[in-house]
Amino acid sequence: MSNKDDIALLAHLMRRAGFGATRDELEAMAEQGYEATVEQLLDYDSQPPVDEFTLYRYHPITEVPGGAAAPGQANWLYFMVNTQRPLNEKMALFWHQIFATGNSKVDNCNHLLQQIQMFRDVGMKNYRDLLLELASNPAMIYWLDNNENHKIAPNENWGRELLELFSLGVGNYTEEDVYECSRAFTGWTISAKMPRYPYGRHPWHFEYRAEDHDETDKSFLGYTGNFNGEDIIDIILKQPACARFITRHLYNFFVEDEPQVPAWNIEQPRNPEAIQLLSDTLVENDYEIKPVLRALFNSDFFKDAMYKKVKNPAEVVVGTLRLTGDMQGPDPRLEAVAKEPGYMGQDILDPPSVEGWHTGHEWINSGSLVKRVNFVADRISDTNLPGVKRIVERIASANGPTMTPEEFVENCLDQMGPLPVSAQTRNELLTQAESEGAVNWEGEFDDSARRTGEMLALIGATREYQFG
Repeated sequence: MSNKDDIALLAHLMRRAGFGATRDELEAMAEQGYEATVEQLLDYDSQPPVDEFTLYRYHPITEVPGGAAAPGQANWLYFMVNTQRPLNEKMALFWHQIFATGNSKVDNCNHLLQQIQMFRDVGMKNYRDLLLELASNPAMIYWLDNNENHKIAPNENWGRELLELFSLGVGNYTEEDVYECSRAFTGWTISAKMPRYPYGRHPWHFEYRAEDHDETDKSFLGYTGNFNGEDIIDIILKQPACARFITRHLYNFFVEDEPQVPAWNIEQPRNPEAIQLLSDTLVENDYEIKPVLRALFNSDFFKDAMYKKVKNPAEVVVGTLRLTGDMQGPDPRLEAVAKEPGYMGQDILDPPSVEGWHTGHEWINSGSLVKRVNFVADRISDTNLPGVKRIVERIASANGPTMTPEEFVENCLDQMGPLPVSAQTRNELLTQAESEGAVNWEGEFDDSARRTGEMLALIGATREYQFG
């Protein structure tokens, strides 16, 4: 494999397992090798955490944002842009897509940030532990009404979504299973919500109320007994459908766009062998997540899936900011820029429903495409940004003081990916480059830098750049 192939593969890994990487970072990774880079991503504890206290000093509202989603979104954007643990942060985004919890109902964004922190803490460890944490998470309890789930009047909302969207999928349980599951989670609730005024918001806390728990026998997925919530989760993990459901989510998020989740009971996975491999790995490792991620990132099906996924809006925004070096640290524009994924269709911390967002090509429509293109173009064309300056320097040193339009286009595509494009796209880019002739770095550096920013912006507007 050539060095260019190494760089392309590592760039693919970092787009999927993180939010992209600069060429300098990719070259450092190439020195240590692909598998060593995977291990470094998995060993996220070896890297320092985000300095959140600097954020709170300059943006105090992002620590306890209260009812508004925007300060909470700014908090999470800060973490995604500044993290040195990219896979850990990407997994938090992954679980937020599956265990979708929205501020539109919770109206207590600090509890959503606590949930995201829980995903950071547990999301790359054991799936059983994650489900238990989720079942006792105040934001989830309120989001799915388990605080209204009583032994004399069971509420099925949490029980249904636990089975339908969080663990098994439609077709792998009955309505009776939903009811019995809900009975097992009676008594799992939150402390009473104190009045907001005059002292501000009071945090919820998980409470188990034994007097409100149904202590009679339940029949669930073929098992009978006096089950509590933990017993239900253990039974769920025994179902073959559970491992397949979670690993298909992993495949959809990290490898290749799948059909939307509601169709999974009638549409087979695009790569059944890959799902089987990942499912077997999950079960053999007692539902530990890291071994599955290791198998996924080192697999041929992952390495062969370059540019087969449409970037989600968070990837577009965060990847652009990290590439260009914009918005590093507690930037004054943080709260405004944190709204950008929402303009593109992904309002983080406020998904449209418990089903989360529809992904893949559904990220793209006439409105969201304009927002995506403009966001990338505005920054990648700004040659004053440190990341763009570095790209310009690398392109300037690629072919000597003078560069033909063909060389110029190829070097720009290389720095933006490396990004493979169709013949039609390449011809369009070449036509633009030829309109101003050869690129002279020796005598006309500023003008050549300007041309580079414009070419990078054009590449960011291409169809091919929407894929990651």
